[in-house]
Amino acid sequence: MAAAEIEGAENTVATKDERGSAKDRAYAFVKDQILYGSYRGGELISEGDVAAELAMSRTPVREAFLRLEGQGLLRLYPQRGALVVPVSPDEVRQVLEARSVLEEFAARKAISGSDPQRAALLSTLEENIARQRVLAAEGDLRAFLRQDRDFHTALVEAAGNGFFTQLYTGLRDRQVRMIADTHVSDVHRRLTILDEHTAIAVAIGKGDEEGARTAVLTHLASTRAALGLA
Repeated sequence: MAAAEIEGAENTVATKDERGSAKDRAYAFVKDQILYGSYRGGELISEGDVAAELAMSRTPVREAFLRLEGQGLLRLYPQRGALVVPVSPDEVRQVLEARSVLEEFAARKAISGSDPQRAALLSTLEENIARQRVLAAEGDLRAFLRQDRDFHTALVEAAGNGFFTQLYTGLRDRQVRMIADTHVSDVHRRLTILDEHTAIAVAIGKGDEEGARTAVLTHLASTRAALGLA
């Protein structure tokens, strides 16, 4: 192949890589804005505004919008923009019901495990709670929400059931978005979450199956109430 042809081929690959990178960056940015509440349910966003904010063309933003529409986070309207799909009450109920089954099971399995296994989980949960306390005090809500998600994920993963872990992973985005809507920006709500997480960890540390079950259900009921579904 001639030098000019090789150079042209390399430029073509670079262009494709850049385009893919821009598309992924646009997707990650818009999804993050939706999940953490910067783009609220019912809000109309435009390709042009996102493209300008990210300093890119509209094409990768359009591709990101299409991908997010496929995930049920956006609804596209030609010539108008994209509507951020609100979280429906039915979706909230279904997610909380699924979480109840998974987290109750996980707590029971964790308590029935060996002392070293339970101690390892307790250490993970306590470290997570400690980080959450710092983030709550600093007002870093996005990082706080990520830690909240990691707390519950650690609990479910400790059950050692790959199918349940996979199912729980599928709920992650919905959970983050729901929790972002529970007025977590209110310091009292953040403190309530921390207290409820602490109660779950303490019960697991004691090997108290009924206490862990009660703590999990109390936490989910509190989330439900914060979402106006009590």
